[in-house]
Amino acid sequence: MDSALIGSVCVYCGSGPGNHPAFVKAATDFGKALAEAGVRLVYGGGSVGLMGAVASATLDHGGQVTGIIPGFLVKREHALTRAQEMIVTEDMHERKRLMFERSDAFVALPGGIGTLEELVEQLTWAQLGRHAKPILIANVEGFWEPLLTLLTHMGDTGFIRADLKINLLSAERVSDILPMLEHAARRAAEVKAPREMPGTVAAKL
Repeated sequence: MDSALIGSVCVYCGSGPGNHPAFVKAATDFGKALAEAGVRLVYGGGSVGLMGAVASATLDHGGQVTGIIPGFLVKREHALTRAQEMIVTEDMHERKRLMFERSDAFVALPGGIGTLEELVEQLTWAQLGRHAKPILIANVEGFWEPLLTLLTHMGDTGFIRADLKINLLSAERVSDILPMLEHAARRAAEVKAPREMPGTVAAKL
């Protein structure tokens, strides 16, 4: 992994474990992959659910972790004291801004409304040309299929126009995530303006 392109990855995911063991396994496997690749994890700062799984696995395998959590969630989500860096923010807006600034790419593991909101915000900013950082969904057990269907529907009905298409990556295997992010980052580096990036609803290796 070329640290000049992808040196840190922001992971959005649930504060719960979900009801399928594959969700926790994917989070754990991805944390290990980040550590082994020397890529810093930037995440929501909690020690529970998939958040705790991905962060603990990163740390357990010698990786670096930055947690960013608003003060009102420190106790509720049990801020991970093991993290090398833990930033406590005033509110959610500051949290999301710092997560964006500290990250070279974004990955959404399974999660709830908060995960969806964070993912969609990054897609919106990319669509409007505010950044060209890779955005990827880890489609574990088909978790994100309803979202992909909705995005296709939005395009079919004219609400995602040809000049505002989004480049959302989708990986079913954890092992594909970092290579896909690296490839997307290289492609983005070859063009100067985010609007010049090829746009498809979802791309797979």
